[in-house]
Amino acid sequence: MFNEKKVIVVMPAYRAALTLERTYREIPLDLVDDVILVDDASPDNTVEVARRLGIRHVIRHDRNKGYGGNQKTCYAKAIELGADIVVMLHPDYQYTPLLLPAMITIIGNGLYPVVFASRILGKGALKGGMPMYKYIANRFLTLTQNILMNQKLSEYHTGYRAFSGEVLRNLDFTHNSDDFIFDNEMIAQIFYKGYEIGEVTCPTKYFDEASSINFRRSSIYGLGVLRTSLFYFFTKLGLMHWKILK
Repeated sequence: MFNEKKVIVVMPAYRAALTLERTYREIPLDLVDDVILVDDASPDNTVEVARRLGIRHVIRHDRNKGYGGNQKTCYAKAIELGADIVVMLHPDYQYTPLLLPAMITIIGNGLYPVVFASRILGKGALKGGMPMYKYIANRFLTLTQNILMNQKLSEYHTGYRAFSGEVLRNLDFTHNSDDFIFDNEMIAQIFYKGYEIGEVTCPTKYFDEASSINFRRSSIYGLGVLRTSLFYFFTKLGLMHWKILK
């Protein structure tokens, strides 16, 4: 616990057998009350590794539900367990668990209800091996999103995020996409509800075992990001009603 708040780390997993142990070993379990791992029907032995490590809550999807569908299961279970602070940590070791104390204390001390670990603050992205085309796309999309959503985030596309339990309980994320665009739809919901997002600098690592999407999927994701931002913009103007914003 931190400040008498229950802290839960959720790990959306797919093909994470080779990196899960490295990631889990660096989680500060003196601060974290529970860890939830949701395996999205991986063809490897991710579930067996998780159980061997003693992860208390291991859930396996019978069929692949997608990145967004995985997160829905993660957050629903965290809410069920009464979490006050929830941190999403990818088990592919691309993001360091050593930032967990910083993210937890920011929310636990009431500074921000949501915290993102940004690869763009500082020079962590390219230094950590982010492909140049992804970096350029990240900067273009983030600029466009900041304009359309009237915000000033350094990055909308990090997969390392922490939320207060209140935020998760007030977002109806069940109607969001089951694909990668889930993350950006969730950001739209957070801002629409009037919550602020704090950011911390995060180093990142790109290597063979780390999860990543190819150019085609990245392009589809980019178009989805633009759609999400435009729908948010027009909904805020009162020119349309987007069902996930309410």
